[in-house]
Amino acid sequence: MKLYETLETQLKTENNFVADNGELKKWVVINKAQNYDADLIGLLLDNKELKQKFFIDVKGTLVFNQNLFVQFLEQKNYLNDSYTQYKNKVGLTINGKYIKQRNEVALVWPFKDCVLEGGQSKEEDKREEIFFNEILAQDEITQLLEPKVLTSAKIYDKDGEKEFSLFTRDAELNKKRGLPENTINDNLIIKGNNLLALHSLKKEFTGKVKLIYIDPPYNTDGDSFAYNDSFNHSSWLTFMKNRLEVAKELLVEDGVIFVQIDYIEQAYLKVLMDSIFGKNQSLPEVSVKTSTPAGFKVINPGLVNVSESILVYVKGNKKNALKKGYVKAGYQKDYNKIILNKDEPSSNWIIENISDFAIKKLGFKSKAELNKKFDKKTAQNLLETEIENIALDNANSVFATYGPHKPSSKMKEGIKLSKANPLKVIEIPNESNGLHYLIKGRLLAFYSNKLQNIDGETVPTQRLSDFWDDLSWDSLSNEGGVTLKNGKKPEALLKRIIEISTNENDIVLDYHLGSGTTSAVAHKMNRQYIGIEQLDYGDNDSSIRLQNVIGKDLSGISKSINWQGGGSFIYLELKKYNQTFINQIEKAKDINTLLAIWEEMKVKSFLNYNVDIQKQEEHLEDFKKLDLAKQKQHLIEILDKNQLYVNLSSLDDKDFSCSEKEKQVTKDFYQLNND
Repeated sequence: MKLYETLETQLKTENNFVADNGELKKWVVINKAQNYDADLIGLLLDNKELKQKFFIDVKGTLVFNQNLFVQFLEQKNYLNDSYTQYKNKVGLTINGKYIKQRNEVALVWPFKDCVLEGGQSKEEDKREEIFFNEILAQDEITQLLEPKVLTSAKIYDKDGEKEFSLFTRDAELNKKRGLPENTINDNLIIKGNNLLALHSLKKEFTGKVKLIYIDPPYNTDGDSFAYNDSFNHSSWLTFMKNRLEVAKELLVEDGVIFVQIDYIEQAYLKVLMDSIFGKNQSLPEVSVKTSTPAGFKVINPGLVNVSESILVYVKGNKKNALKKGYVKAGYQKDYNKIILNKDEPSSNWIIENISDFAIKKLGFKSKAELNKKFDKKTAQNLLETEIENIALDNANSVFATYGPHKPSSKMKEGIKLSKANPLKVIEIPNESNGLHYLIKGRLLAFYSNKLQNIDGETVPTQRLSDFWDDLSWDSLSNEGGVTLKNGKKPEALLKRIIEISTNENDIVLDYHLGSGTTSAVAHKMNRQYIGIEQLDYGDNDSSIRLQNVIGKDLSGISKSINWQGGGSFIYLELKKYNQTFINQIEKAKDINTLLAIWEEMKVKSFLNYNVDIQKQEEHLEDFKKLDLAKQKQHLIEILDKNQLYVNLSSLDDKDFSCSEKEKQVTKDFYQLNND
């Protein structure tokens, strides 16, 4: 048996080295070897022939000959499947080495010099479509991140779709919000690769965005970010890192980013965000209750997962990054006293227990009389309801008492006087030219201070904490007039985030827009928004949802804020070039369609500089023998990723056929006429 056959047989005894289709995970083996993995070395030592070949005896100690092992794999084209063999035939190499043999493009975290382009076309693309996401080494990136030409511009308002002319730049409004006078004021929805779209925003929006909220792919088997390799964790982190770095540049100095994630990647994402934003720039992590431990979830063994995390970071100054937030709360029983004559001077105030006051208001002389009339449970419920109503209706007269924290010298004098006169309310001036009230040495805290207007209703509240369990996640499927099976977030969640982190007319960005919840809520709350999405959701697209919002959508937060419709947004796309061929390849159903696309690619597309077209043609029969997925993968890989979309620098290049309308919109967006 040949040595490589012996090696293959031995490695296949380890399940972690074997893919679902029975093939060895070849580059996992190489990676394990490069990292002196103990399991791999042990496996090799278990075979006499392999031990003799790949180990050196140094004074009685066997030393793994890593270089020899890796060279053997490469020189023998070891473990090459049919596709890898085909790529070798057509010469898909860099500097004389086949791409998959180059360590510098291995998906190892952290890897500073890689960019994950991450293009997908529809939500249902899953694990078998591994080629939709591609790692590019730094030396392969020359124009990838340049600003792109904009196309398909249109504006939507209450009258529907209209022809777009120029962006709005309101100097007075921009002055009020502390931004340069020539800043765009329009709401924007941008369709295209979000990494490239973010880089295209830099010239216009660097240092101008107040809030970024993203609900990125969670890197689970159930979402649309899927890899069929052993490094999907590293791939995901690279994907996130590339986008977070440019997102940070877009934030104003006290701008805030909220990133929602589940437990699988939460810890790793926090470490990544610590490195990008700074560990000291994090705010308390929010835990959001997203479901209840019921239904199908309880079938699974172990803990039932009912929550997600939201990581919160501030770009610069943390002091005023977030405003105070409030949530509804029940009546607090320590507010148990009521002043019967609040309008009189405080020295004459008559104070009674609120429970005694409530019993009399119910028409009873005592609690015993109330309990005699009803069973104990009914009586208690009646009393508690009456107390809550009294507290709400007489919030300026109902109070609790508490001991002051670190009292001033004047406060200490007041406490002393109050204790000496326990039956009287003592007044002392406070720092706001008002009055503190003391009884028996304790401060009075009025129930009115607990009341806030939430969703149009005055209710008792408590300060917003880092645990949010009060938001409903039921009946989300049709919110906004669009449906999304997985991952849709309630408008109430975005309303809370926007309320505590922005003011009206601030800019809100979401570059994983999905069905458009962030933009829909920002629109209703009079914030300017930028939404970026590359997936095509058809009738459930964000632009459809925003048209519904303009037309007075009544779902979500609409009722609580009395939404009446109106407003507008501008729809834009990044102008495709090679991306057009990728879309065609993805949709192809058979080899004949792919061959026709290849013929067109030879004439019109930009191919990777490593591609040898002559060899591609010579080995076309080998190409035909590959399965359809591998054929698609190959055609996508040989396209130059620097030319996925038309770069701004090519706006006037005849080869890209930019229309006069595209030139007008693009120049206006980047303010080229003013340069």
